[in-house]
Parts: sequence; C-alpha cells; structure tokens
Amino acid sequence: MELPPELRDDPSSWDDDSDPEPEPDPDPDAQAEAYVARVLSPPKLGLAPQRTPLLSAPAASPGALETRAESRGPAVGVPGLLNLPPELLLEICAYLDARLVLHVLPRVCHALRDLVRDRVTWRLRAQRRLRTPYPVVEEEDFDWPSACIELEQHLSRWAEDGRWAEYFCLADGHFASIDSVLLLQGWVWSLAALDHRVCSGSWDSTVKLWDIAADGQQFGEIKGKAAVLCLSYQPDILVTGTYDKKVTVYDPRVGPALLKSRRLHSSAVLALLADDRHIISGSEDHTLVVFDRRANSVLQRLQLDSYLLCMSYKEPQLWAGDNQGLLHVFANREGCFQLVRSFDVGHRSQITGIKHSLGTLYTTSTDKTIRVQVPTDPPRTICTRSHHNVLNGICAEGNLVVAASGGLSLEVWRLQA
Repeated sequence: MELPPELRDDPSSWDDDSDPEPEPDPDPDAQAEAYVARVLSPPKLGLAPQRTPLLSAPAASPGALETRAESRGPAVGVPGLLNLPPELLLEICAYLDARLVLHVLPRVCHALRDLVRDRVTWRLRAQRRLRTPYPVVEEEDFDWPSACIELEQHLSRWAEDGRWAEYFCLADGHFASIDSVLLLQGWVWSLAALDHRVCSGSWDSTVKLWDIAADGQQFGEIKGKAAVLCLSYQPDILVTGTYDKKVTVYDPRVGPALLKSRRLHSSAVLALLADDRHIISGSEDHTLVVFDRRANSVLQRLQLDSYLLCMSYKEPQLWAGDNQGLLHVFANREGCFQLVRSFDVGHRSQITGIKHSLGTLYTTSTDKTIRVQVPTDPPRTICTRSHHNVLNGICAEGNLVVAASGGLSLEVWRLQA
C-alpha cells in the first residue's frame, strides 16, 4: 500500500518507535522555587495563563531538551516568595500556626527549612507575641519552638476572657472539702499520679494506691504515724510529707517498702516535689530544703520570709506559691537553687495551687479565684475566674484544667483541642 503523496517525502511524519532521551532530573530546590514563583506571584495583566495541551506534542530535539531543563529554575529578577528578604518571610510566617511553620514548611525546600530551624526565628516570634521579658530564667538550650507552640495555643484557648472554654462542675461523690483534683471519697488531703496509678494521702495517716485502669481498684496501702499533707509519685520512689515534720521515701514497686525517713524541717511539711536527682520540700517553718538523692544528704536549705504551700518544677525553673499570696521563682543553676524573682500576681490570700509549663501558668487561691497567666517577667494575667468558695489546688493536663474547691466540688474547664 502506497503512502499518500503529502506524507511520502516527509520523514518527520513517520512514527518513531525508538525511546526518547530521558529528561535530566530537575533540582528539587529549583523546582520548589519555580513552583512558589508560579503559584504565588501575581499574574501579569492581559496575559492568560498557559494551559497544558490535551494532546501530547511531538518529541523535541536534544537541543530543545537542554533548553527546557535550563528553564526550570526561576529566571533572575523574577518575583517570588523565596526571593523576599528573610525579614519579610518571617513576617508572613507570623500569621501562620506555629505547628504548621515547624512541621510543614521545612518539607517545602531547603531555604524554608533553614529559616525554620534557626532558634533566633522562634525567639523573635515569641518576643513579638509577648512584648515582655521571657523566660523568667534564661536558659542556654531553651526550647523556643515548643515554647512558641504552647504560648500561642494557651493565648488562643483563653482569648476573649476564656469565652471559648467549656465550663462544668462536678459536685457529686464528696462529703469533705476537696484539697486536690482527683475524684476520691473521704478526707483526702493530697494526691499524686503516675500513668494510670494514683496515690492518695489522708488525715488518717495512710497512703493508698489505686489502679485507675482497673476501675479504681486499690492495690496497696501505707500506714504512717502522722497526717499526709503532700505527695510525689515517681517510677522508682513514692515520697510523702507529713504533719510530724518528716519526709519519707518508699519504693512503690515492692510492697511498697519503706526506704528512709528524715526529719528535714522543724514544722509540718506542706509542699513536695521529686525527680531523678532531687527531693524538694517546703515547710511551715519557712524553709525550702533540697535533698540530693544520689548523695543521700541535704544539698541546700533556704530560709524564706514566708512558707510555701505549692510548687511546680520544670528544670531549671521552680515556681512556688506562698501563704502571703506571692509567687516565687527559683533557678536551678548547677544543682544550686537560687531565688531569682518574686511576683504579686493579684491574689489577696494564700496561693494553694500552681501549675506551670513552657507557655502556661495557672494559680489558685483561698481568695476564691483561679488566675490564667503567661509565665513572663512579670506574669501576665489573661483571664480570672471567681468561685463561691476557696480553691485548694489546680491540675492542667492536655485540654483539661481542673480546680479543687473547698465547697465539695471540682471546677472543670475543657479547652479547645
């Protein structure tokens, strides 16, 4: 069969079964920059955007392939997001959610990845949000990205005087004043939790251990000699502070078994914290004692002008509330705790509960208020909630904030996730 005359002398119209030369792999950064420039740059007036043809074009010559490969990178002088100065990029990022900036932008290209990884970027972001000294204790390895995420989430959750926080009250199941924030019956003065296990200290001189995963079944009990006023529950130790001026350490994995008991104060022990290195206790005798677990000896004894009722510790910052309604911040510097700042945050009576983190600060008081604050220097109150009775403690985990009331109830705020 002969070809038509119009195709007989035109070799370019013949079918070519040979494989075309593969295009060279484009540079990822150049491809990202070209994409950002193409999508985010404003279109020129009078020019319609090019559309991809529905039918494939004939194979291009090798020379044309080289020209196309070279044209993939943005031309010099072409406007695009990545051609902006870093200051403007940071300004744009300031309007984006901190989590998105931290976890998504680094996947776009190397330039944005390097910008996001810079600690100065996050420090500037935090300072812009707060416009006040932060953190209270300077740290060389301060986690600025995590701090920004917590700060912005905290400010968003309690914006407009906390109108978006869901509030409800748990008033059933108690016949005595609640002095902590977990649901147990009886005259329970102190509580501490570790994973799904809870220990409760009572005025009857006992400590009971409960397994919440087993529907609250009791799995241990310690019988002491004095009222248990404060507790700290760690994987390897359970520490009690009692009315008879003692700090006692048990091993909850065995028995629980008594390890040691020391009279570290000259009056009742009211506040207690423990970690893998220290046991920190505050007493009505106006002292703060730091016990070194490894050396098995008192590391430090600080004499204060007031006595501490509650403490919250996230190394190297120790925040504490006292009987005069003041907040105190101690700094752990190479194993030595120093009082660095004291604040009057507006409470008119003793501070009974405190919870702080990188970006949050909550306090309760016998003046019947809970204050929602930012841990700046000085702390900035963003919301205050009043109650009809005294508040004896505070717990903030995840999107729940729970305050213990002397009026036989728990005050609960469920925050936006």
